[in-house]
Amino acid sequence: MAKRTVATKSKVKYSKETYTFWYESMLLMRRFEEKAGQLYGQQKIRGFCHLYIGQEACASGAISALTKDDKWITAYRCHAHPLGLGTDPGAIMAELFGKATGTTKGKGGSMHIFDKEKNFMGGHGIVGAQIPMGLGMGFAEKYKGTKNLAICYMGDGAVRQGAFHEALNLAMLYKTPVIFVIENNGYAMGTAVKRSSNVEDLSTLGESYDMPSFAVDGMNVEAVHEAVAEAADRARRGDGPTLLEMRTYRYKGHSMSDPQKYRTKEEVEEYKQRDPMEQVLATIKENNILSEEEIEEIVKGVKQKVTDAVKFAEESPWPDGQDAFKDVYIQEDYPFVME
Repeated sequence: MAKRTVATKSKVKYSKETYTFWYESMLLMRRFEEKAGQLYGQQKIRGFCHLYIGQEACASGAISALTKDDKWITAYRCHAHPLGLGTDPGAIMAELFGKATGTTKGKGGSMHIFDKEKNFMGGHGIVGAQIPMGLGMGFAEKYKGTKNLAICYMGDGAVRQGAFHEALNLAMLYKTPVIFVIENNGYAMGTAVKRSSNVEDLSTLGESYDMPSFAVDGMNVEAVHEAVAEAADRARRGDGPTLLEMRTYRYKGHSMSDPQKYRTKEEVEEYKQRDPMEQVLATIKENNILSEEEIEEIVKGVKQKVTDAVKFAEESPWPDGQDAFKDVYIQEDYPFVME
């Protein structure tokens, strides 16, 4: 099966609007996650918290390649995708705080951000659980006769789950319009790929099912956009799924409690030299796509959005105790919900 790794380039290939979207969306993801990390340290955000810092291109590049009617699903590192799709940052921050105004009314927290209006079908806390669901979402679009598709994200650790292989098999069998994305940041929860698998090139895992599979530079937003656009064209033609291994890197730990003893500081710094957000900014500046004033306006606007999100979360009410009994069943008078 052919492999493709797209090299970093600064040449202008897309519109001003596209480069602006990439920079602004990745900057919002970055600043939001940095603030979330600070608030976690202040114990205003509790429980689990998995930051997306370093992986922003994997989301931003895919969003620009797809349509608003396509469906999204991912694992529990799930703050950035809805931010890029346009979900209110305040609602996401409120969910991290566990407030009633959050995306899931304070019941889901960091790992369970949902936004039905943006077709973001959630972050999912069980490793690999979202993969067959992503397949089902794509099958639903095929069944209804639309030209929409589903894009299903997972980490490199999730490909060890049996559900991954079951989903790939059925996706090819039914020619389902779904794009499977492995966000390979090298370490899963804390174990290097080479220590958990004899196969280090995860893009080859689709070959057993004759699925078109490609390795993509996940630190380069243009490469991500091109790979997802090609996979989307295939899905909309009715030719079925694609597997994309986006080779990326997280600058922070697996979660906020991760001491990161499995990698060196030098390795982290090496990847920071390939920062996806800085690559886009360099292209913008080198080619005069945006003026310094326009860039500064974006920076100020993102800063204000994050500030407003924190203020909204701080001032929002906590859920009422009775809210625990709501949204459990569609049938409001379900007999097993007792007063």
